[in-house]
Amino acid sequence: VYQAQNSPQINAALYFIPGEGHIVFSGAALTLLTADEIKSVIGHELAHYQLWERDCGDFQIADRMLQAVAADPRASGSHEESARRFQLYTEIFSDRGSLCVTGNAHPVISGLVKIETGLAQVSAVSYLKQAYEIFAKTVVATEGISHPETFIRARALALWQEQGDRAAASIVDMIEGVARINELDLIGQGRWSRNTRHLLEHFLQPKWFQTPAVLGHARQFFGDFRMGKPNEISDLKAIIPREESIQEYFCYLLLDFVTVDRDLNEMPLAAALECSRQLEIEEPFEKLAIKELKMKVRDFKKLKEQAAEMLVAAGVAGE
Repeated sequence: VYQAQNSPQINAALYFIPGEGHIVFSGAALTLLTADEIKSVIGHELAHYQLWERDCGDFQIADRMLQAVAADPRASGSHEESARRFQLYTEIFSDRGSLCVTGNAHPVISGLVKIETGLAQVSAVSYLKQAYEIFAKTVVATEGISHPETFIRARALALWQEQGDRAAASIVDMIEGVARINELDLIGQGRWSRNTRHLLEHFLQPKWFQTPAVLGHARQFFGDFRMGKPNEISDLKAIIPREESIQEYFCYLLLDFVTVDRDLNEMPLAAALECSRQLEIEEPFEKLAIKELKMKVRDFKKLKEQAAEMLVAAGVAGE
């Protein structure tokens, strides 16, 4: 069940045989770990077993399926990222098992550091202080493949002890980092697909915009697309992070609908300018629009100045 890895100082193993109720913990780690640290290791590994057993083994099945799909030559980056994150979150879950049995993050953290480094003496307090200093200076997300870095696991344990379930959002940030369009897992793809639908439902609300060509193009994204209740702009702003690839994606999405029905003339561009302003992605959208539409800056600025008035007039005419 457990094998210490990535440490030249430790050769330790923990074996748990469920049918026999038997645990064997052997190796040089016994001379380094305290009783509470050994308890935390056992808690971690039993949490792995508990996860695989819960919900009729659904989590173990999911793990096997994700690993098999990611290993297939036809797998995409989203498949590989999904398998990777599942492994990372599995380790984070199992660390919480350590915390459950010790009731204190400190022996869990010191045990992790000892196993990683082979040090005989470790101060969990000092290590946590160093970890928090790293997070105070910069935004940090794991680069691990199967296990998060130890300082990230240490901070997650401390947050769990201090905040309980309220720590979930901070831990997600450490595991997933800032969303990037080319690094989405399968769950992330589903989330951004919903965000795309919400934006289109907002952007295409004006009656003049709902031409057969425009709605037909929207159904290229979502076969069941229908106009519904408009989304609040504050909710839409919340879904767009300050990350370049995501902002660029939404800019191209708006621009796509600017050009789909030429009979609407300049109205879609005026609407896109207003929408980009509301979403606070006005600057990248303007640069992209000028480049892709091959407009002169002078003409673009003139349209931008008239956009609000054009939209008001179109709205009144629509009524």
